[in-house]
Amino acid sequence: MIDVRNPIPAVGPTRRRVLTGAAGALGLAAGGLAVGKGLFTPAIAAPATKIRLAWTEVAACHSPLGFGVAKGIYAKHGVDVELFFQGSSGQTLIQALATGKADAGAGLVGDWLKPLEQGFDVKLFVGSHGGCLRLLASEASKVKDIRDLKGKTVAVYGLGTSPHIQFQVAVAKAGLDPQADVTWKVVPFELVGDVVARGEADLAAHLDPWAYSIEKKHGFKLIADSQTGIFENRSCCVLGANGAFIKDNRDALRRLAEGNIEVHEYTAAHPDEVAAWYLENLKPAGLDLKSLTEVIGHLVTHNHPIGPDLVEQIRLGAEDLKLVKVLEPGTDPAKLAAQVTLNLLA
Repeated sequence: MIDVRNPIPAVGPTRRRVLTGAAGALGLAAGGLAVGKGLFTPAIAAPATKIRLAWTEVAACHSPLGFGVAKGIYAKHGVDVELFFQGSSGQTLIQALATGKADAGAGLVGDWLKPLEQGFDVKLFVGSHGGCLRLLASEASKVKDIRDLKGKTVAVYGLGTSPHIQFQVAVAKAGLDPQADVTWKVVPFELVGDVVARGEADLAAHLDPWAYSIEKKHGFKLIADSQTGIFENRSCCVLGANGAFIKDNRDALRRLAEGNIEVHEYTAAHPDEVAAWYLENLKPAGLDLKSLTEVIGHLVTHNHPIGPDLVEQIRLGAEDLKLVKVLEPGTDPAKLAAQVTLNLLA
């Protein structure tokens, strides 16, 4: 069931700035990065290729991208990354790439796959992390796990958004009907937690850092996220690039992937440093350094599949979206995954 008595469109964060260029290398290890069966080696000195990378500026899981640009990690690999603020949803990411405002972008698997199924000319080439979506229950709901959602109402900021889709999948795999057994109540982006706190819904589904803030503010229970249970060892966010850009810049994308893996590995080891950069430069409302360190430390930033591993994860994502009827019944998940990924290790 769907409750759309308050179908106010999602309102995401406002744009503060677009970060461009890079400054001050971190002095990270210069050795190659082992990835799957391939080995990434440092880029040799050469003119840096310009890549306009779409991101969601104050989303916690995108903070490593800004950190990597600011600290020269991408530049070390021979790419000049310019960050383009694309908005706060998968639709605005697709628009940024479709209109040529960005060459590549970071987004959730659930946001990428439907447009790619419909023929959108983008290839996915490396994963970034898992864990940026949370499903939270109020104490009054008495929900202890996913199986308890039958007859419950979940507040979301939009139908078809990543939190909505992700936890529909979790509900379906728990043996429930995500449409008939659960009511999805659409509310404004910034009121998802308040609606649950007022007793107008039982659970909240949101993305970090907003989900983290909701959990701490109201004392809600974490029921599921996008890195545990059925989503364990899965990367929920991946990078994709325009087909036109890929044609002449395949090696640049390999180097972007190399830099992306390095910055996320660095984030896994030093969430406090990334959190400090995040706080100083983007100032997410209501969150201090300790909170942001917890948010970023919660992410699985060492999960960044590439090559055959990425193909397999995209196949699993496509199977999930077929299960909840986002993809067409006739779509072959394995074939789709092979079609929409770029193997930079080949």
